[in-house]
Amino acid sequence: QVQLVESGGGLVQPGGSLRLSCVASGIRFTRNAMGWYREEPGKQRALVARITSGGGTRYADSVQGRFAISRDNAKNTVWLEMNNLKPEDTAVYYCFYCSNYVCNRLEIESWGQGSQVTVSS
Repeated sequence: QVQLVESGGGLVQPGGSLRLSCVASGIRFTRNAMGWYREEPGKQRALVARITSGGGTRYADSVQGRFAISRDNAKNTVWLEMNNLKPEDTAVYYCFYCSNYVCNRLEIESWGQGSQVTVSS
């Protein structure tokens, strides 16, 4: 079982920046994908960004151009740099892992503990 530990998040004003980190342990498959979903109250958890072990990335349309995902395979660590944050980015962000390049929300094998991101003046 892969375990994920998140750090980062917090309160920031609109237009500000935050960085989330996620460290994985117990990874056995070199072909995998990691990234973040976010969940707003009363809404379904939705993909924010994903990066494969091969470096391929995918972003939600709402964050394209503002967020950047990166990873270090040797350190089993993924980062999400969030810039020009908006109030609608407020949510709990969950790191995820799946042992394939492509997986939907129901196929995700491990979740992080969640990090609250609040964008407010």
